[in-house]
Amino acid sequence: MASSGDDERVVMDLRSAAESTAAAAPADGAGGEEAHATPLHEIESLCMRCGENGITRLLLTLIPHFREVILMAFECPHCGERNNEIQFAGQLQPKGCCYSLEVPAGQSEILNRQVVKSESATIKIPELDFEIPPEAQRGTLSTVEGIIMRAVDELQALQDERKKVDPQKAEAIDQFLLKLRSLGSGEAAFTFILDDPAGNSFIENPNAPSSDPLLSVKFYERTREQQAALGFLAEPPTEQPTAVESNNAVLQNDPHGSVGAVAGRRAIAQGNPDEVAAALCRYSAPEELKPGGEIPAKGKKITLRVQNAKDLTRDVIKSDSASVKVPELELELASGTLGALERIHGFQLGDSTLEWKKKKWEDFKERLSKLLSLQEPWTLILDDGLAASFIAPATDSMEDDSQLTIEEYQRSWEQNEELGLNDMDTSSADNAYNTTST
Repeated sequence: MASSGDDERVVMDLRSAAESTAAAAPADGAGGEEAHATPLHEIESLCMRCGENGITRLLLTLIPHFREVILMAFECPHCGERNNEIQFAGQLQPKGCCYSLEVPAGQSEILNRQVVKSESATIKIPELDFEIPPEAQRGTLSTVEGIIMRAVDELQALQDERKKVDPQKAEAIDQFLLKLRSLGSGEAAFTFILDDPAGNSFIENPNAPSSDPLLSVKFYERTREQQAALGFLAEPPTEQPTAVESNNAVLQNDPHGSVGAVAGRRAIAQGNPDEVAAALCRYSAPEELKPGGEIPAKGKKITLRVQNAKDLTRDVIKSDSASVKVPELELELASGTLGALERIHGFQLGDSTLEWKKKKWEDFKERLSKLLSLQEPWTLILDDGLAASFIAPATDSMEDDSQLTIEEYQRSWEQNEELGLNDMDTSSADNAYNTTST
């Protein structure tokens, strides 16, 4: 570690900065002056423009309603080169995320929403058929307007050279820039889509923890190509031997969970329903419980009126396709999310959060505590387009449970599109089945 001559400025290597920054980060729940005591570190870095040494400043902070990030800003005192970048201090998320923000015309406050774009995220504006690929803009902390105007600046930067080489193309880009600037100034309505297979990008929801009618978020499983692009090992699966003969004995290599399936099939063959249930529940882990059978023709909405302590002990199965609502809290968890509030996008507070936002979150937690302590009745709603969710009735017959309501409904086109049912083609399988049957 080297001193820069100024007692308040310390220049150190990257590893030391990361370790000391992590050590100085406040523990969960810490706040006040301690939350603002995270040090700013400075590192000597090579300027790629002039070849001299510049300074990179690093700060570990918690983005409000998001997660911990490292903010980096580089400045070269020799040539004036400046740039900034954001990197994530945590791990990649289990699923990718896709945010879609509807920006109406004339509502400039929507353009001021905070946007965290990771280096693996793609930004799209369908109305202009415009896309910012991951490599075009590195990880940034900005706003909707900032992202758009940065794209304008980058396209404008080479216009003088284009006019000399290809005037026609330069004129087309000028016309496009006029449209893009109109979006950045709020003159026209558009859709701002942020798609990140790493799950580390974010668009602010000022209404959190309530849902936002202009903002929707979907979580999805990464494809093999996306896994490879993120640095994961994505080789095609190879068949492994399932049996090894040793000393005239066969050692069966059964995957986890298959023991219960074998026991279940044996019980089914013997016609014993009690043994079926016992075998499947004994050997199957709850987190591996998946719906089986054909896709139901209708979705299902289950509503439970929670009134007593017994209601809090009811068994609940929430599938990945189900959303959760608690109207009394104005709380809505989209499909693909889990029930742990502290881990869901939009529920974490950073040390730079405004006081009114902190007060709003504290009020929400207080209201949530009242509901869980049953100081007042409340409503739990599971809305599942695949009808794969379940709330246990308090009686043997669901019809006799006055607090539990189950409604079936016809899925909308949008729901089928989200579930991938609109593009599903089973004609080949149907033909093969019909041919075999005949």
